Amino acid sequence: MIKTKRLLATGIALFALSMPAAAGTLKWGASRDISSLDPYSYGDSFALGVLNHAYEGLVRYDRNLKIEPALAASWEIVSPTTWRFKLREGVKFHNGADFTAEDVQASLLRASDPKSPLRGNIPSYKGSRVIDAHTIEIDVATNYPLLLNDLTTIYVFDAGWLKDNNAEAPTDVGSGVEGYATYHENGTGPFKVESRQPDAKTVFVKFDGWWDKPQHNIDRIELTPIASSATRVAALLSGDIDFTDQAPVQDLPRLEAASSQVKLLEGTDLRTVMIGFSQRDQLLSGAPNPMKDVRVRQAMQLAIDLDLIQKRVMRGKSRNAGALVAPQIPGYDAALDEPVKADPEKAKALLKEAGAEGFEFEFNCADSLVNEEQICQAVASMWSRVGLKPKLDQGTRAVQTPKRSAGKVDVYTLGWATLPMLDTYSLTSQVLHTKEGSFGIFNWGGWSDKEFDEVTKASAVELDQTKRLAIEAQSLKIAKEHALMIPLHQQPLAWATNAKIADFPLFSDNLPRLWLVKM
Repeated sequence: MIKTKRLLATGIALFALSMPAAAGTLKWGASRDISSLDPYSYGDSFALGVLNHAYEGLVRYDRNLKIEPALAASWEIVSPTTWRFKLREGVKFHNGADFTAEDVQASLLRASDPKSPLRGNIPSYKGSRVIDAHTIEIDVATNYPLLLNDLTTIYVFDAGWLKDNNAEAPTDVGSGVEGYATYHENGTGPFKVESRQPDAKTVFVKFDGWWDKPQHNIDRIELTPIASSATRVAALLSGDIDFTDQAPVQDLPRLEAASSQVKLLEGTDLRTVMIGFSQRDQLLSGAPNPMKDVRVRQAMQLAIDLDLIQKRVMRGKSRNAGALVAPQIPGYDAALDEPVKADPEKAKALLKEAGAEGFEFEFNCADSLVNEEQICQAVASMWSRVGLKPKLDQGTRAVQTPKRSAGKVDVYTLGWATLPMLDTYSLTSQVLHTKEGSFGIFNWGGWSDKEFDEVTKASAVELDQTKRLAIEAQSLKIAKEHALMIPLHQQPLAWATNAKIADFPLFSDNLPRLWLVKM
């Protein structure tokens, strides 16, 4: 049944590609689809990036990934725990409704709801209040320097639209909770959704009532998910798509050779690919969990040959990592970024010392990282060579996300770019901190350490930048010493466009901003 559905979806997508495009149309061939039109339904940076074309926050990142005003015209800190935002006037939602502070208030309440998957994106939010139609104040728990970063993906909904459609409660892709906002859109962004066929095609059209001065000349965006790398490349070379944000690393030489048809845009992604462990008492099989012993986690790290993965799987395009964040991320410490060299014999010795030789476990892998399936196969093979027995559980993101969110994993892959915060605190607060309240939303392994949590929280209230970054480096050091996660690499960033596109800026956060593209 699953195979039949995939074939049907592929057929629909290919039929969609064959339809003639309108003038000013940009055809985007993505490696996967978004799960929902509700940007609060899952803290997935790809989905948030796509939906940022229809929805907007109070602030946004510019071409240089610096924060600039969006729906907020200005802001000020009126006390150590209160920020006041003056909102942009004359802004309209796609349904024609006026944008006011009531909309911001409703959106903040929805995003911070205890059942919201996005609540981890605003971890210090305590409350907000409307001052007048175009002024709102936001309270944070303590001195908190990263509120603006957090607000880049707290997109604003029309409060009246939410109420009229019984959509004030958040949806949740991971738990299967849907609502009106899952299939309908009403933002203030440069494009609005014209139609959507899940797993086949989502069409955005230019919103003529956008408040900002357009820098793009696009009338229509057609987002088509094409899971097959070969099909995506063929579609680009034949002109069936104009752009892909996932140019397969194995096909880059072929695309380079077709320079008259294709432009390659390459860099290194901010996303660090890593492997996480369950810290629960039992494995999924019911057996005792030997990975609670740091020696076992260290052994599993020593078994992995990063150089071989970089050369064979990533075709020399990735950057081996020793730290859990990329060099561009505030809080990064070069002293922690020495990649661990493979040492299978030492790995075997540690496993023997810990009494964990030959244990069996499930290795949960999805399809959202560059060459993720091949990475997982390579790593599983390396673990097998030191006597371990990994059972590879490979599936789509849609299948694996509910397992991960429920903690039903032994070992799993994760890619983390620290978005939208672009700060180490994103990783330490959402992935490594104990799962409580707005913390640890993506702590799928159930790790909990009081010392780590205290250091993480200390970094959130230190306003002195130098001191704050030193505290964040300390938290990364604790994570490295305990081998909480195994960093593999920063994955390659490769976009490809039709050669006729005049200006297509590349962003290291791997999020296309098509409102800046000139055809």
